[in-house]
Amino acid sequence: MTRSQHLAQIVLRLALGIGFILPVLDRLGYLGAPGSKTAAWGNWEVFVGYTHTLLPFLPNSGVSAMALIATVLEIIFGICLITGYRIRLAAGGAALLTFIFGLCMALFIGIAAPFKYPVFVFTGAAWALSTLPVYRWSVDQLLGKVNPK
Repeated sequence: MTRSQHLAQIVLRLALGIGFILPVLDRLGYLGAPGSKTAAWGNWEVFVGYTHTLLPFLPNSGVSAMALIATVLEIIFGICLITGYRIRLAAGGAALLTFIFGLCMALFIGIAAPFKYPVFVFTGAAWALSTLPVYRWSVDQLLGKVNPK
């Protein structure tokens, strides 16, 4: 890989990783109160309500569980992508999670919904990242899980 490709993969990792961590901070109330300009949800309850919009066929307990599972996965994927640990696996999981999220948005909110936000851009970017042969400047590289060229 060329130097610019190495730089591109780290920028991609950081953008995706931060893109997963910020929504978690939002739903935990760290980015502002519900209804503020800085928050999409503002607290956990509003986020669970949004999750119910995306999964209307689940009972409340199932919606709460899915909200928790999505949040835990977003934390794991975000940290792994930022630090560069198990990048291929984290990026593949991130691609799958955002693809499912985008499909639910399209089905239950409307086809335009996932395109108003970069949901499928996240999917494609994470999928592309999962296919790269080398991950420079990463924990994976330090652990010898990749062969930098």
